[in-house]
Amino acid sequence: MPLIQLDTSCSLADQNKKQALAKMLSQIAAETSGKPEQYVMASIHDNMAMTMSGTADPCALVTIKAIGGLSKAVNQTFASKVSQLLQKELGIPQSRVYLTFEELEPSHWGWNGKTFG
Repeated sequence: MPLIQLDTSCSLADQNKKQALAKMLSQIAAETSGKPEQYVMASIHDNMAMTMSGTADPCALVTIKAIGGLSKAVNQTFASKVSQLLQKELGIPQSRVYLTFEELEPSHWGWNGKTFG
């Protein structure tokens, strides 16, 4: 049930590269949250109209949502791993990546026709 969502100004026209990046984000989410990857969803929205620090240079917003498992240490690990990945794969400087973290109640997350709590 973790969700990792990438919004970026970068263009990922190569669908294979885009899918490979989604898979890498999914793996990071599973490893870092300690949740089975079968419950992780990763999504990428590329070519977004975005600015950061007043410029349209490459940037990204990563949203991470989960039911439990987020903490100061876990979030720091997410920030480090995801920022490094985006710098390596998309050339986005780590200083141009924002990450947000949201922990949801089980009753506020649905799957398979019902909520988790």
